[in-house]
Amino acid sequence: MINYAIVGCGHIANKHIEAIEKIDQASLVAICDTNPERLNQYMEQTGAEGYSSIDEMLERQSNIDVVCICTPSGLHAPLAVKAAKAGKHLIIEKPLALTIGDADAIAAAVKSSGVKAAVVHPNRYRPAIKQLKSALEQNMFGKISHVNATVRWNRGQAYYDQAPWRGTKAMDGGVLMNQAVHNLDLLQWLFGNVVQVKSMVDTRIRAIEAEDVAVATLRFESGALGIVEAATTIYDKNLEESISVFGEKGYAIIGGVTANWIKQWKCESMGDEAIDLLKQEVEANPYGVSGHQQIIEDMIAAIRDDREPVVTVEDGKAAVQLVIDIVQDGSVVPQIN
Repeated sequence: MINYAIVGCGHIANKHIEAIEKIDQASLVAICDTNPERLNQYMEQTGAEGYSSIDEMLERQSNIDVVCICTPSGLHAPLAVKAAKAGKHLIIEKPLALTIGDADAIAAAVKSSGVKAAVVHPNRYRPAIKQLKSALEQNMFGKISHVNATVRWNRGQAYYDQAPWRGTKAMDGGVLMNQAVHNLDLLQWLFGNVVQVKSMVDTRIRAIEAEDVAVATLRFESGALGIVEAATTIYDKNLEESISVFGEKGYAIIGGVTANWIKQWKCESMGDEAIDLLKQEVEANPYGVSGHQQIIEDMIAAIRDDREPVVTVEDGKAAVQLVIDIVQDGSVVPQIN
């Protein structure tokens, strides 16, 4: 049995709770939050021991094996470092951190303490995305010309007004760090490292400090080009999330309101019947087993087999670095008359 603790009892903590409850080898033994009302609510909901500070939790409850960091993003690093130094394995919500300095601090603490650490990028576990990954590993689309990641979502002002940290650069980040970081992780997981970025970012509609819309062009190490479009400004609901690839021997578009369905798939090595069967297989169960559940299960296996988790701190850092590169390149706004 692997004992889990959750630090930060906001919305995302529920996904961790639901996942842990479904896993026979996992048990939620502790929760931590600075808000007494919220802490009591989650204590009643889960039956776990409650703490108002991570220091108290780590000192008083020695049976914790893994700490899930579910706080606002700007707090990930100091909390993760404390847990790692206490000898606890880590599951850290996306993004890993908001700065490379903080990401490096987490990586250093994990290495020096000899613990395992995983970053929550659950979109890798979507059935359609897994099929795309397998096709790319088999070189089914041939030499890649270009790829595309699109996030056209709505996050109204009420979303940002829920808490003072939302939309801030210090605690939350904008559309790239908060929403599209999953897609940037997928781009590099699927197509390799990005070596060049040209971008524009802005805060066009929402009253927030960070960006609410961004567009970027990328060049991958392979030479393939990439296009990123990310926005929380879409009226008046989520419209589209997609990952597309175009190669010399085929193409694929994984899309929908969330990127869970095969919208287009054509390649030289597959006939129409095989493609139809592939689409039907995904459509029968487009969400699959929760990505959070699979990440928590993977941590159990990583501890048991003494290996790295599937989504590593370095993976999380690479996604953060790409966000930073896009924001930095795109933040220079010319004088417009």
